[in-house]
Parts: sequence; C-alpha cells; structure tokens
Amino acid sequence: MKSIIISIILLMTMVIPVDAYASTAPEAPDPALEYMPVEQHSFSEDLWYVIRSALEALEPEISGCMAKCLAVTAAVIMVSILGNFPGTSGLVTELSGSVVVGILLLDGSGALIDAAAQTIQSMSDYGKLLLPAMASALAAQGGITSSIALYTGTVVFDAVLCGLVSGVMIPIVYVFLALSVGKCALGDETIGRLQKLSKWSVTWILKIILYVFTGYMTVTGVVSGSTDQSVLKATKLTISGVVPVVGGILSDASEAVLVSAGAVKNTIGVYGTVAMIAIAIGPFFSIALQYLLLKATSAICATFGLKRTTSLIEDIHDAMGLLLAMTGAVCFMLLISTVCFMKGVA
Repeated sequence: MKSIIISIILLMTMVIPVDAYASTAPEAPDPALEYMPVEQHSFSEDLWYVIRSALEALEPEISGCMAKCLAVTAAVIMVSILGNFPGTSGLVTELSGSVVVGILLLDGSGALIDAAAQTIQSMSDYGKLLLPAMASALAAQGGITSSIALYTGTVVFDAVLCGLVSGVMIPIVYVFLALSVGKCALGDETIGRLQKLSKWSVTWILKIILYVFTGYMTVTGVVSGSTDQSVLKATKLTISGVVPVVGGILSDASEAVLVSAGAVKNTIGVYGTVAMIAIAIGPFFSIALQYLLLKATSAICATFGLKRTTSLIEDIHDAMGLLLAMTGAVCFMLLISTVCFMKGVA
C-alpha cells in the first residue's frame, strides 16, 4: 500500500498541466511586421489594420505604374501614327510596337515574379512554424486525430505546391512571357499555341492541387458539419475562379476566414492568420495593381488597331493573373488550415 501511494505521488509530480492557450504564435517575418498592428485586438480590427497599412504602402507604386502604362499607351499611339505613313510596312510597325512594349513592361514584370516567388516561400516558412503550434494546441484539447490529419495534409500539400511553384510554375511564367513576345513579333501560330499551353499548364496544376486538397479535407472530416459548410463553399468558389483569382481569393477565401475566425477569441490562430495575410498582402496588392492597370491599358490600346501589340499587353496582364493565382493558392491553403485548427481550439 505504501509503495502504491508513493508511486501515485511520483506520477502526480510528473503530470504537467497542458493549456491549449499557453502556446504562442511565432512572430511574423520582418517584411510583414510593417503591416501588423502593434497590439493584438479582435480579428476583424487586426485584419482591417493590415489592409489599411498595405493600401497606404501601395500609394507610391500607383503613380509609377500609371506612368508606365501611360508610356505604353503613348508608344502605341506613336507607332500607330507612323504606321499610317505611306510606304510603311505593317510588319515593321507591329515589330516596333512589340519591342517598345516589351522593353517598357517586361523589366517590371520580372521584379514582380521574383516578389511573388519570395512571398510564397515566406508564407510556407511561416506555416512550418505556425502549424505545429496549432496542432499541439488542438491535440492538447483532445483533438489528436484531427490535428494529425490536418497537420499532415497541410504540410504535404504545402510542400508539393511550393515545390511546383518554384521549380515548375515560375519558370513556365518566364517561358510564357518569352513566347508572348515571340508571338507578337513574328505572328507565328505555333508559338501562340505553345504560349497557350504554358498558361493552361499553370492553371491546371493549381486547380488539381486545390481540388485534391479540398477532397482530402472533406474525406478526413476536417471540413464537415454545418459550420464548416461556409469554408467548403468558399473553397469551391475560389477554386472555380483560381485564374485570375482577384475576386475569388480576396472575397470568397477571406469570407471563409472571417466567418470562422470572427467567433474565435484569444487564440494563437488569430495572430497567425493575420500574420499570414500580412506576409502576402503587400506583393499581392502590387501584382493586382499591375494586373488592373494592364487590363485598362490593353483596352485603350486596342482602339488604335495594333492587334499584336495589344495582344502582348494582354499576355503580360495574364502573366500577372498567374502570379496572383500562385500567391493566392498558397495563402488560401494555409489560411483554411489555420481556420480549421482554430475551430478545434476554440
């Protein structure tokens, strides 16, 4: 009896109380800290603070992007005027327009591609720090099976998606831009078909991964029940509009996060979710700004009759859409996983 009592006392001294709220979210990386609030409040307040900060930081870029688009429009007008002079070859006119537009736009596009790649890597790295803390908190509350299924699925899909982005999709975007310039300058239909194939491959790689990810979340029961239907609905809507993703990712996925996270207070997931958005929002807004202005520029330039040159502007606009798709897909996947963890921890 004495030995039993001593054993019980020893066992009690080894018991460590586990609090799901004792875990803390890892601090956001340096590029995201400029958008993060100094003190954490409610999820909605923190989210709006991040959005306002990103919009304020975007203001200096607006004038530069508008100036570039105005320069492209002016160049198209000049080339169109020169093409109306007697004896001027249409081929020379189109080639000149292609060279000028390519010089003006491709340099900035390369910088945006690099920014998108770095942002995707930063989100993935932060997810590797945040998700283990979320999984531990959920497991501490008894959701061991759910935490394992959710953590394993997210880590695997994130690794696959980020690997494909850096190793396959980013190089394909460069190929897409090169083919776009070649198609515009030469008017070769074979080059045009290869260009369409490159765009199609990026689009469907993203769609397939997100379809499989959604299916995994549903089959394992992570996304289930009446409350989770909002997440699942937003997931499907986002996937269906993955390119150009401007509306889908910003509205549907953010709606899912707001619906789920708005009811959760004082969890590590709130800070982690806001930090994830802060990592992505700056480059995402910069690419979206370029995307929208190029759309307007191509519409204006189309009135001057230079079909190939206008097509090149539209192709660079499509490349920005692919970057938005990649950035949004990674952010979307990590956000949905974090939200699901938060439901279990709440």
